[in-house]
Amino acid sequence: MREKSKKQLPLMNPTIDHPQARELERISRILDSEPTIVELVHQDLCRDRQLQDTGANGMSADLVLRAAIVKQMFGYSYELLPFHLLDSNTLRAFCRIGVADKGFKKSAIAKNIKRISPATWEQINRILVIHGKEQEVEKGRQARFDCTVVESNIHPPTDSTLLFDCVRVLARTLEAIGQHGIRVVFTDHCRRAKRRVLAVQYAKKEAQRTAAYRDLLKIAHKTVGYATAAIPLVSRMAGLESIAFGVQLQRYIDLARQVISQTERRVLQDETVPAAEKIVSIFEPHTDIIVKDRRDTYYGHKVCLSVGASNLITDCVITDGNPADTELTLKMLDRQNEIYGRYPLKVALDGGFASKANLAAAKERKIKDVCFAKKRGLEVEQMCRSQWVYNRLRRFRAGVESVISWIKRCLGFDRCTWKGQRSFESYVWLSTVTANLITLARAKAV
Repeated sequence: MREKSKKQLPLMNPTIDHPQARELERISRILDSEPTIVELVHQDLCRDRQLQDTGANGMSADLVLRAAIVKQMFGYSYELLPFHLLDSNTLRAFCRIGVADKGFKKSAIAKNIKRISPATWEQINRILVIHGKEQEVEKGRQARFDCTVVESNIHPPTDSTLLFDCVRVLARTLEAIGQHGIRVVFTDHCRRAKRRVLAVQYAKKEAQRTAAYRDLLKIAHKTVGYATAAIPLVSRMAGLESIAFGVQLQRYIDLARQVISQTERRVLQDETVPAAEKIVSIFEPHTDIIVKDRRDTYYGHKVCLSVGASNLITDCVITDGNPADTELTLKMLDRQNEIYGRYPLKVALDGGFASKANLAAAKERKIKDVCFAKKRGLEVEQMCRSQWVYNRLRRFRAGVESVISWIKRCLGFDRCTWKGQRSFESYVWLSTVTANLITLARAKAV
């Protein structure tokens, strides 16, 4: 009997008929319809860089943008992202990666994505919002505001663990300097510091805990002294390494002194240190302390979102510190005017935004109905035209909670995994842009 003839493999990858593939195709068409987006990304990638005609072909601006969207959309790490971009035919087509392309290393992908500034991501989001208006997905006639917290990627901070972080980072840096041929005289107290941290954690009496803190502070003072004495020695190193090590040492010395100061004030002097004067991480010093509803404490940044009737996130504000919601009301309303060229007709806000001054200012801006979820002394007739309108807007406001829950669960909005304040802001805006692209793509599918 004859063997069955083997079918010839197709030269082109077949199109996959799957809802996820169709959604990516719709997102791709949205990006293609707005060429300004790629131009903005290209400007960031080329900023402060000299273009050369030689060398390997790098990543295009379009590819960098699409790779960032894929990363956030599917939650891939930088280690897994290069593999999936090459392994998946759908992702290859979405990112415009040719058959002959061998892909890119994770370092190249990460470096290029991080070069896109927060301001560029914000401009991209505004372009998508205008696109939604032109496509009649979101007209901006109704808006709902609410605040949430995006956490920094840090461990729960305590004074003892912060002191230990200072000791081990400074000791590690001094050891690295010694490996470059510079003789640095210091003693590594990391093991001793670790034991003192455990002693603080498991102390049964306050006197035992205070004694452990005193020794831990003594270790931290010694390590800071070693690092301070090493700064003049670093200048002997050749090349740019001396500058890099010098900057790194001075940065962690300043942070360590701040941690030592706040620990001495709180533990030894029994002083209440204000949240604005505290540092909760030497790796992410920009992190704010956010106390929500006087119950839960978060470490990150407060983010205020504006969401339309279509669930499109029309605006996003990353605040400094922990301002009251009442201080953000007029700012969010005025930003809606900047985006759409007019104020919305109806707005629905959480109860924390409520105040007589905010209501009066909103009415001055010709906003017909202003609904605060909690009245806080305000009458329904002052806010809305009728009780029916108030009840409708109150139910409408509840929808913003589902949007926040979705982007936290599916798009990494709950915790930023990137380092530095600039990267934190870029991460938040990237999640927002990705959410809006998905919303617009799904609106087109209806």
